[in-house]
Amino acid sequence: MKIAIIGYSGSGKSTLARRLAEIYQIPVLFLDTVQFLPNWAVRDEAEGRSLVRQFMQNEAWVIDGNYDKFFREERMEQADTIIFLNFPRTVCLGRAFKRYLQYRNTTRESMAAGCREKMDLEFVWWLLYAGRTKQRRDRYDRIVSLYQDKIIVLKNQKQVDAYIKETQQRLSLPQNS
Repeated sequence: MKIAIIGYSGSGKSTLARRLAEIYQIPVLFLDTVQFLPNWAVRDEAEGRSLVRQFMQNEAWVIDGNYDKFFREERMEQADTIIFLNFPRTVCLGRAFKRYLQYRNTTRESMAAGCREKMDLEFVWWLLYAGRTKQRRDRYDRIVSLYQDKIIVLKNQKQVDAYIKETQQRLSLPQNS
């Protein structure tokens, strides 16, 4: 099973990726851990691409993230399932703020070591506007259109919870919330 999770910042990609990796017992890669080095330094692109390429050689995986430069097209092609978390911007802002309160002054699992959780005006602007430009929305629309046979669009937490429950039922696993 290969699962690509895409969507807007703050929509819960990493949380869903971690949960699905647990359910399927497969490795997970958070692309933010590839993009960033400690203290939010940006990793060399060639090195990052090498790390992603190597991870994609696994027989099964979950990859969380949108980065075009990390083989987005190849990830979409190889994935058996693509999950697009298409949550409203205000919901993403609220979730990001809640995440900030939970992890402030620490580094969460889905980030590179030394990247302390932060919430600043630049990130708020990204959540509400810069991360939702027409070009970005069109990119998501293109993915939805190209991969209709394997994409799942989830627009709220209730749909995410139902998807997880359905997945567990399909695999006959105990359901832990």
